[in-house]
Amino acid sequence: MAAITRKCGIYIILIGLIIFFSVKNGAFLTSGNLFNIARQVSMLGIAAVGMTVVLLLGGIDLSIGSQVTLVNIVTAWLMVKQGLSPVLAVAIALAMATAIGFLNGWSVANLKMPAIIVTLGSMTVLEGLAYIICKGVPIFGFPKSFSFIGQGYIGPVPAPVIVMVLALGVGSFILNQTYFGRYFYAVGGNEEASKLSGVNVKNVKYLAYTLSGFFAGVAGVVLLSRTNSGQPIAGKGFEFDVLTAVVLGGVSVSGGYGKIQNVVAGVLIIGVLGNGMILLGVTQYVQMVTKGAVLFLAVAFDCLQKSGAFARLGSRLFPPKLV
Repeated sequence: MAAITRKCGIYIILIGLIIFFSVKNGAFLTSGNLFNIARQVSMLGIAAVGMTVVLLLGGIDLSIGSQVTLVNIVTAWLMVKQGLSPVLAVAIALAMATAIGFLNGWSVANLKMPAIIVTLGSMTVLEGLAYIICKGVPIFGFPKSFSFIGQGYIGPVPAPVIVMVLALGVGSFILNQTYFGRYFYAVGGNEEASKLSGVNVKNVKYLAYTLSGFFAGVAGVVLLSRTNSGQPIAGKGFEFDVLTAVVLGGVSVSGGYGKIQNVVAGVLIIGVLGNGMILLGVTQYVQMVTKGAVLFLAVAFDCLQKSGAFARLGSRLFPPKLV
């Protein structure tokens, strides 16, 4: 029963939310609103791939939001202030985000610092750098072609949704089809046993945080293209939504367990919940309380499963029959 709940429960919650908001507001299930939700969650889904990999190790990356902001500002600054082409500006910004992720991983692996402290420090530093570069003023005036990434369509499908699907596909391939994917699960499940089995734990941590930085950078580029303005607060609080979506999708905060396909459902739940509350006229502060409660419940559920509380409760409610 617990295994079925863990696999299907997230989809039941998603369907329940869709039904609830559809009944409460007739505009929810319109094609325009559904496409709007898909565009809104695209950045979340892209960044969630990196957070998933990090959480599988039992780590965390609180700097994702600030990485999104810095990529936002640097890409805009390179195009507008330095006159670089969008392709070159994006390439430089992504290389920067990837390098930041690597530095986070290096600090965690070599300095033995807690991941929460490393990434919290990075978050503050990167946010400050973004303000220094733009002097607290939004940057705009990009080439028209750049807006395609965040606002364009390929057929009937929004371009950012396609980028998200590609990112999720890459993440799923890495976790399910590569030996590094198996190492992520192994290190998160038991780091000492992985070392004794010959796994280079340091390299695994380097790769996990590097991937987190890269996918955060991609999310930052998509966000910039969608808004057409480099904002110094673009990624403010973004890491909270990403973390909530990933944990809600069943990725264990203590590492070793999680699937990309369930993370997709977690991302959609955050998008549906946010959009539905806006349509119902729920205030921003109530939305914050709701999202915080969702994260709390998701982590509590994970901890209870890890401790075997649900299994013990089930054995009490439904004791095995004696033959």
